[in-house]
Amino acid sequence: MSTPISNDAGPGFDALGLDARLAETLAELGYEEPTPIQRETIPPLIEGRNLVGQAATGTGKTAAFALPLLQRLSVAEANRGKPSALILVPTRELAMQVAQAVHRYGKKLGIEVLPIYGGQAYGPQLRALQRGVDVVVATPGRALDHIKRGTMPLQGVVTVILDEADEMLDMGFADDIESILGETPEDRQTVLFSATMPPRIAAIARRHLKDPVQITIAKEKLPAGAIPKVRQLAYLVPRAYKIAALGRVLDLENPTSAIVFCRRRDEVDQLAEMLNARGYRAEPLHGGMSQEQRDRVMKKFRSGNADLLIATDVAARGLDIEHLSHVVNYDPPTEAESYVHRIGRVGRAGREGVAITLAEPREHRLLQNFERATKRKIELAQVPTVADVRSKRLDLTVAAVRETLIEGELDRFRVVLESLTGEFDILTVTLAALKLAHNALGNDEEDDQEIPVVAPRSDRPSRDRRPTREPRRKTKEGPSGTRKPRRSEATSAGFGSGVARLYIGAGRESGVRPGDLVGAIANEAGISGRMIGAIEIADRFSFVEVPEEVAGEVVAALRSSTIKGRRVTVRRAD
Repeated sequence: MSTPISNDAGPGFDALGLDARLAETLAELGYEEPTPIQRETIPPLIEGRNLVGQAATGTGKTAAFALPLLQRLSVAEANRGKPSALILVPTRELAMQVAQAVHRYGKKLGIEVLPIYGGQAYGPQLRALQRGVDVVVATPGRALDHIKRGTMPLQGVVTVILDEADEMLDMGFADDIESILGETPEDRQTVLFSATMPPRIAAIARRHLKDPVQITIAKEKLPAGAIPKVRQLAYLVPRAYKIAALGRVLDLENPTSAIVFCRRRDEVDQLAEMLNARGYRAEPLHGGMSQEQRDRVMKKFRSGNADLLIATDVAARGLDIEHLSHVVNYDPPTEAESYVHRIGRVGRAGREGVAITLAEPREHRLLQNFERATKRKIELAQVPTVADVRSKRLDLTVAAVRETLIEGELDRFRVVLESLTGEFDILTVTLAALKLAHNALGNDEEDDQEIPVVAPRSDRPSRDRRPTREPRRKTKEGPSGTRKPRRSEATSAGFGSGVARLYIGAGRESGVRPGDLVGAIANEAGISGRMIGAIEIADRFSFVEVPEEVAGEVVAALRSSTIKGRRVTVRRAD
């Protein structure tokens, strides 16, 4: 039976029994207090207990399992050189993120961590494994490849962590996970995290976890009338582009006063510096500031001498700020209740307010939680382009000049105009004046960074649908009994006639389903599932359409990986 966890504030990291070096690192990284999942999971994991945790993306699960893992490894020095911990994740992006987090948390402990995923050459992975690593963060397919090659010994593994377990099963990795767990010692510590707990996940937990602690984040019921009436927007942005995207969104929205929420102190300081460089008047607010500094910041913000308040949730608690036009979630909050509380700061007294969320692609399911909590649709928008921002700035210039014309009192500048028109024609003088007015409204430096357009990961089977079920497409019978999507759908990925058709030597008799092929290509080759066109599955082989420009990469990646736990022939069908 799972233990529901309330979201009330609790003790800090120093009360969870963490090594002083880990606590010091967290303080340096700007973490102020543990999230609910971290408060409840860290102590039993330090003790070596097995654990099943149910928590949504963004609740702090990585730190929840990484911190106690690092602490246990720092104590057990005996197996250094061979992997002592294996963390399985569904995608290459998550493998890199988790490995980076483990490295960052464990930098004072000297723990070596290695990410292993498809689409990456074997050579560097083999050399790193030979040199010796403590923690391996891997996608199931590539991990199983190394196990079969004998290049990743698991006899010394003391902890196995399954992160995003439901998503790994959705991508067709169930057999791979079973095989990998079978290669690890029976007395290992096993930790499983999942956003949902369908029967398949529960079955894995029963088979592989002995007497686990079970943790579930409880959902709080919101009081009537707590949901604000605000316009809600969201942008899906890869982490590396979030700062650039935030600048463009603020340029387009032009808020009169806004709070930008971040998770950590270092992000608060970084964003405040970046936004000030763009011409905004931004002030940071976090728990590392003295009360005198906090009071000074709030005085500037309330008096209108600052446009943006960049804050952590902890620092913003209890602040009563009137006349906010925008709330921006630079980091989406960990719970839907926090989202409602944040956006409740705008739209008061019947005024219009705007709530903006910048979510990483893998966090798009958080948006669904927010929609359920607010009972309103969140509009998914594309990050403004350079042209959008320039057009908006010109609109602001026109508005400012028009307002000045209406106000009048221009006679004292007539002498300047007469002086200049003696040397230049009046049109040139007017354009120069408009340029000055335009530049005075804000930083107009060139911004030509290309921010990728990201769509929700709807290409994968949903969590409440069995992954072995065929996707709901209109189909017609193809040759040899294959199921062939209509051509109009096959080209819906948007790559027109530049299509390559690939032959894959596995079909229905091997248990291959569309979700398996989508997952293998997306994970191993790093190709978005939306780029995959028609899929035909026969008894002993399959055909898949991908964009011509990435066909070679897909073939190479699939040849060096496995589908349904075995290597298969992959080549161009033509």
